[in-house]
Amino acid sequence: MNEVTCIWEIPAQLGEGPLWVAAENAIYWVDIIEKQVHRLTLDSGARRTWTFDQPVTSLALRQSGGFVSTVRDGFATIDFAGKIVTPLVLPEANLPGNRFNDGKVDAHGRYWAGTMNLNEKDETGSLYRLDPDLSLHKIDSPYIISNGPTFSLDGKTMYHTDTVKRTVFAFDLQDDGSIGRKRPFIQLTEPAEGHPDGMTIDSENCLWLAHYGGARLTRYSAAGEVLQVVPLPVPNITSCTFGGQKLDTLYITTACQQMSPAEMEKYPLAGSLFAYQPSVTGLPTPQFAG
Repeated sequence: MNEVTCIWEIPAQLGEGPLWVAAENAIYWVDIIEKQVHRLTLDSGARRTWTFDQPVTSLALRQSGGFVSTVRDGFATIDFAGKIVTPLVLPEANLPGNRFNDGKVDAHGRYWAGTMNLNEKDETGSLYRLDPDLSLHKIDSPYIISNGPTFSLDGKTMYHTDTVKRTVFAFDLQDDGSIGRKRPFIQLTEPAEGHPDGMTIDSENCLWLAHYGGARLTRYSAAGEVLQVVPLPVPNITSCTFGGQKLDTLYITTACQQMSPAEMEKYPLAGSLFAYQPSVTGLPTPQFAG
């Protein structure tokens, strides 16, 4: 699979948050707008979709069993059997113009997730960290649309995306979860590159970035140098993660939101789930320790 392959043809409005679950040999991903979570089981090819009464914007495994997630206003546990979302902490319940967006767990079992402005105009978003003791910490602001995050192999750098500013920032990350020295790491300047979206780190400490509106993934070195560009047959690439038994496959989510009928005719696979095998592997999925 040295070419990008569509493995689930589906017009997801806003496919996001791919999560590899090794114990199930399955990839999970969300459609934020349709309030859905999808699962593709690799050995059988079985597909399953759950629809909830509110958007699930990111998903993580929990060390104690089951799943945690971000929903519109904050962090929650999620029960797929009963399609039940149970709030843990909702820091933005009083901000109806916002919603949570992308999120990811770090190697210490902490869940990082950011928020965005629904009108995509005002700087009302923030980045939060939920610790295993369920204490919540507001880490950085403001953002119009926050995306990412991901973490370097040594855990000393966090990367987080400011999509509207077309910038991926790097932060120094301490063992206690505090951050410092925010600086630009990647700046997209050409219109054809689109906007930076979700991302992941590979086993060589290189960053894979999804380009929304840019029809590509790009692999960057730890110094920010472009190492590889992987074109995709759809414009809006939202996120990626490594999975498979050898962690050698990138699973890539896409979106078809706000695309016209003419654009959908031109890009009939928009919103689908894709797979690509680069010449590098990824890392096991970290689990929330709370």
